[in-house]
Amino acid sequence: MRRTDKEITDPNLLQDILINSQICRLGLVDNSEAYIVPVNYAFVDGYIYIHSASEGRKIEILKRNPKAAFEIEYPSETIRGEIPCKWGTRYRSVMGKGTIVIDDDIESKKNGFDALMRKYGAEFALVYDESALAKAVLLKLRIESLTGKQSGIW
Repeated sequence: MRRTDKEITDPNLLQDILINSQICRLGLVDNSEAYIVPVNYAFVDGYIYIHSASEGRKIEILKRNPKAAFEIEYPSETIRGEIPCKWGTRYRSVMGKGTIVIDDDIESKKNGFDALMRKYGAEFALVYDESALAKAVLLKLRIESLTGKQSGIW
């Protein structure tokens, strides 16, 4: 990282960003073309869980190449200055790489989807429609490298 003064090294802060942010941008490689997709996610025990349909471009790419990059950030704020080059942004983010497994096991899907539902605020008993559950898969991204960066006063 070029700006080591902005690097986040505190593992608790890195984990906080992973747990409490809202959107994960998933980067994949489709043959020689970059493909980025924003997804809802949950972070559990070193894995990023993602709900997905069992077919589509993302799944086809992952079947050929399970390697992925990702970016997750807290909401940011523009810091205005008196002149254009004195503007900035207050942010905290993490970026990383990993390998994704497409998990179609019913119990694994329920556990992963439970984590997603709880993250986004579900406070009721989670009962899944079996036909909808059969059409979905759980993507499990095992984090293999992670860096964090911040700017602004926190």
